[in-house]
Amino acid sequence: MSTSQADSAPAGDTNTGSRGAGESKAKGTAAGEVRAWFSGRLPGDWFAAAPDIQADREEITIVGVLPAPETAGASDAERAAAAEGRIRRFREETRGRRIEIAREAEHKFRRKVSWGVTCADVTEMFTTLSVPVMTRLRQPERRVLDTLVDAGVARSRSDALAWCVRLTGENADAWLSRLRDALRHVEEVRVQGPPNA
Repeated sequence: MSTSQADSAPAGDTNTGSRGAGESKAKGTAAGEVRAWFSGRLPGDWFAAAPDIQADREEITIVGVLPAPETAGASDAERAAAAEGRIRRFREETRGRRIEIAREAEHKFRRKVSWGVTCADVTEMFTTLSVPVMTRLRQPERRVLDTLVDAGVARSRSDALAWCVRLTGENADAWLSRLRDALRHVEEVRVQGPPNA
C-alpha cells in the first residue's frame, strides 16, 4: 500500500504549536498503523494490487485497482462501458463489507473513510468528504478569487479557491510528489532520532 500524502493527527487534535519530535514520531506511527490495519482488514480478493491509501486529519481514502475486463477488439466506448460496469458491480457487491470496515476504521482512527476504484482508464470515487478550510487572504489574493467569480469560472470565492487548489495540484503534481517524498523522509529521520530529554 502506498500513501502519497503524509498522515496528520486524528480529527480533534487542535495543537497549533510548533511540531516537536514527539508529535512527529506519533504522526509517523499513526500513518504506519493506518496502513497496517487496512492491510490486514481488507479482503485479499477485492483488488488486483495493493490499494492506494491517503489520509489527512479528517479522512482516510482507499482507492483500489480492479482487473480490467476482457475487451479485445472493442472500441474505446465499449471498453469504458465495460470498466464502468465492473466498477458498478464491485460497488454493489461490496457495499455491506465496505460500510462495516469503514465503521470500524472511523471508530479506531477517528476519521471518515472514503472509497474509490480504478478499472482500466476509469476512476470513480464512491464517497468523499468535503471539509471547510478557513484562510486569511489579503486584497490582491481576494481580487484573484473575485476575478474568477466575475468571469464565471467559479460560483463563489470558496469555489474559486477550490478551483485554484485543483489547478495547482494538476500542474505541480511532480513537484508536490517530490515535496511529499521529502517530508516522508524527514519524518522517518525524526522518528529514528534520539528521544526528547
